[in-house]
Amino acid sequence: MLENKKILVAYFSANGVTKFLAEEIADIVQGDLFEIKPQIPYTAADLIWTDRNSRTTIEMHDDSARPAFVGDVENMDAYDIVFLGYPIWWYVAPHIIDTFLERYDFSGKTIVPFCTSGGSGVGKSDTNLHARCSETTEWRSGRLLNRADKYTLIRWINGLDL
Repeated sequence: MLENKKILVAYFSANGVTKFLAEEIADIVQGDLFEIKPQIPYTAADLIWTDRNSRTTIEMHDDSARPAFVGDVENMDAYDIVFLGYPIWWYVAPHIIDTFLERYDFSGKTIVPFCTSGGSGVGKSDTNLHARCSETTEWRSGRLLNRADKYTLIRWINGLDL
C-alpha cells in the first residue's frame, strides 16, 4: 500500500495535541515529519480566542493574514503523499496552513488533511485549503482526530486506500 510512496507529515500545533497525532501518523506510515513552526511563536495570550485583541483573533478575522514559518521542507518534489495536520480555529485552519500550502507546488501529490479541535468539527477548513492547491492535487476529505489512539489511526490510514 504505502511501501513505494514517499510520505511527509506536516503539521502546525499550538498546544501539542496536533503534534502528538502527527508524530503517531509519521510513525505508522514511516514518513518524514515537518513542523510548521511560526516564525513568531504564539504565546498563551495570543491564543485566547475570546479576546478580540489577541493575535489569533486578529489573524483569523483577516483572510489575507499569512503568518510566516521557519524552515523549509527539503526536496518537497520527492513526496507523493502529504498528511497535513492543524487545529481548528474559528471553524477553519489557522492561516499559517495557507502560508504552507501557498509556498509549495502540490501538483500530482495526494494531501490528507487531519485536524484537532476543542469543540468544533472540520468546518470549512477542507474546502478552503483545497482551493489553495492546483487542480492536479489529489485532495482527501479532512478528518477530525481528537483523542485518536494508534489503533484508530491505523484503521483510518488503511481505509484511505493510498
